[in-house]
Amino acid sequence: MSDTMQAVAINQYGDEQTLEMITLPMPTIGEHQVLIKSKATAINPLDWKLRAGYLTSMFDWAFPIVLGWDLAGVVTEVGSAVTDWQVGDEVFARPATSNRGTYAEYVAVDDELVARKPKNVTFEEAAAVPLAGETAWQALFNHGHLKAGETVLVQAGSGGVGSYAIQFAKAMGAHVITTTSAKNFDLVRDLGADEIIDYRNEKVADKAHNVDLVIDTIGGQSQVDAWSVLNPETGRQISIVGEAPETADIIKDTKMTFKAIWLIPNGEQLREIADLMADGKVKSIIDTVLPFSAEGLIKSHQLSATHHSTGKIVIKF
Repeated sequence: MSDTMQAVAINQYGDEQTLEMITLPMPTIGEHQVLIKSKATAINPLDWKLRAGYLTSMFDWAFPIVLGWDLAGVVTEVGSAVTDWQVGDEVFARPATSNRGTYAEYVAVDDELVARKPKNVTFEEAAAVPLAGETAWQALFNHGHLKAGETVLVQAGSGGVGSYAIQFAKAMGAHVITTTSAKNFDLVRDLGADEIIDYRNEKVADKAHNVDLVIDTIGGQSQVDAWSVLNPETGRQISIVGEAPETADIIKDTKMTFKAIWLIPNGEQLREIADLMADGKVKSIIDTVLPFSAEGLIKSHQLSATHHSTGKIVIKF
C-alpha cells in the first residue's frame, strides 16, 4: 500500500472552483478506528456551506480541508482494540466531522460509527444514507418523539433527508403527509407517503390539519406556514435548517414546541437503518452519480446548490 492517497480538497473558502485534487499522506488509525477504502461518498448541503465559509464559527480548521461526511467502502485495516470489524468487511459510515472528510481514497473512521452494508444494497446506495438518514432518524425519533399512529408532515419529501424520513416514519407506523412538486408524486407515493401536497400550486394550510409533527427541511416561510397545520395540543416542529425569526412569537402562548437540531453521528442508528434496508423497507433515491475527480465534485456541488435534485448526489470511486 502506498503511503500517500488522492483527495479532493479546498485550500481557501470560496465557490466550487476552489475544489482541487491533491496528494495527502495515508491516514493513520487509532486503536478504536478502522481504515476504509472508499467506494462511494455523497454530497450534502453541509459540504458546500462549509466550502463557502459559512460555518467557520463552528469549524475553525486548518487548510487543506477535505469535505464530505458520507462513506461506503471496504475495511483495509483495523485498530488494535477493534473487535467488531475485520479486513474485507463492506461497510458504510457517517464519520466524525473533521477536516479530513470523505472526498478521499481512504478514510479513518471510529469503529463505533460503522455499519455493515447490506448485501442487497450497492456501495452508491449505501453512501447516500449516513448523513441524511441519521438526520431524518434523529429528527423523527430522538427529537420529534414520533409514535405509531401519529401524523407527520415531511417537508420536501423527494429530497435527501425527506425521502428517508418518509420511509422511516412509515416503517414505524405513522401517517405520512409530504410536500413535493407534481413530477415527484409517484416517487414519494412509492416511498410510503399517504397524502401529497404540491407545494407549487397548493397551500399546506389548506390540505393538512391536526398534524402531530413537522419535519422542516426548508426553513423560512415553509416553517412559518407549518404552524397552522399542527395540533395545538401536541404539535411539534423539528427543523434541520434553524429557526425562522417569526417562530418564537407564533408559539409563545401555545403548547406547540420547536427545536432546531444538528446531527450527532450515531453508528447504532445507522445499523438500525441498515436492517430496514436489508428487509427491503428502506431504499436510497439517487439523482446522479458522478466520478471521483475535481471535475466530478465541482459538478456535484453546483447540482446540490440548486436544491432541485431528487434524492442524493453520489460520487463513485
